[in-house]
Amino acid sequence: MSNIPTVVKLGGSCLDDMSRAWWDDLAEHGRSHPLVLVHGWSKPLKQLSSRYTDPSAVLRDRYGNQSRWTTPEVIADIKTVSDTMGEQVFALLEKRGITAERVLGSDGLVQAGQGERWWWREKQLVELDNLVGPITDVNPGALKNPRAGHCHLVTPLARNTDGKVVNTDADRAAAAIAGATEATSLTLVTDVAHLLIDGQPVRQITAEAAAEFRDRGATGGMRKKLRAAGEALERGVDRVIIGSAPVSELLAERTGTVITRT
Repeated sequence: MSNIPTVVKLGGSCLDDMSRAWWDDLAEHGRSHPLVLVHGWSKPLKQLSSRYTDPSAVLRDRYGNQSRWTTPEVIADIKTVSDTMGEQVFALLEKRGITAERVLGSDGLVQAGQGERWWWREKQLVELDNLVGPITDVNPGALKNPRAGHCHLVTPLARNTDGKVVNTDADRAAAAIAGATEATSLTLVTDVAHLLIDGQPVRQITAEAAAEFRDRGATGGMRKKLRAAGEALERGVDRVIIGSAPVSELLAERTGTVITRT
């Protein structure tokens, strides 16, 4: 069996919505493939405190990119909700015969560069210390037990050049991890069945066409997923699948949207 993992990004917004059959399918796949599960935390963070639903919790930089305003307190809250999510995922996998361990990206797995400092607040550009940063490197050696029947659950924090723990986008972290581990596919599990363009579901699309739509019409979470997809393909991943179905169905391309280099 190969030690090349199946990398899956599971949105925090859909963790509670995954059926028993979805977890059965993931465990069945994981019995013959190492699993790397990268989780988001947006919905659990909003459930933790109403301040995370306030529009001021999200910043927009001078280039139009959005980011959660991240302070040391927010980092602590991310770790808190990640602990709870980890317990949930471990229980779901271990009862199905898959062992699991949690990995904080900031513990030697994900490195980040210096983040943007100028952000729009109330229609003015102001300088803010926001603990976010672009991913610059991934050390696959931090995933110490890549083997069939085992899952690494990754919390996508990173450590920057100043040694600070910073927030990163979970989709883009999954893309970087997939590239660093030489994964052939990246699966982005979300709450929509397909990428929609002009209201129509798209079953397959090239990276070039996906990037054109990303810049022309994609919004919110899908815009970030398309950016992550492009970065995964640039890092050597063969294909990216976006959808809401069981992982084996997405990998078999029976549903979802498949993005390829050509």
